[in-house]
Amino acid sequence: MADTGLIQVRVDEKLKKEVTEIYESLGIDMPTAIRMFLNRSRLVRGIPFELTLPEETGNNNGTKFFEELRKQAETVPEMSLDEINAEINAARRSRKGSGV
Repeated sequence: MADTGLIQVRVDEKLKKEVTEIYESLGIDMPTAIRMFLNRSRLVRGIPFELTLPEETGNNNGTKFFEELRKQAETVPEMSLDEINAEINAARRSRKGSGV
């Protein structure tokens, strides 16, 4: 096992609870989410998301958007590996044809 380091952060208890619930619904825990953030930061060599001010403020905007996407995803039919590969190949052919 590689050498490990400890990171301790104090956060608002309500924020911690809300984010923990989100991560649990995604099937991951807080330490895994933090490791994902750090690995992605290393990959992009910066903060792994755009830093902008939201047009609307409110605590539930992100949660509502996430729930809407989840509902949409429930109606999407399952795809086989062959279907996925066919879509990828079609996108690649399309991209080559457009000179991108």
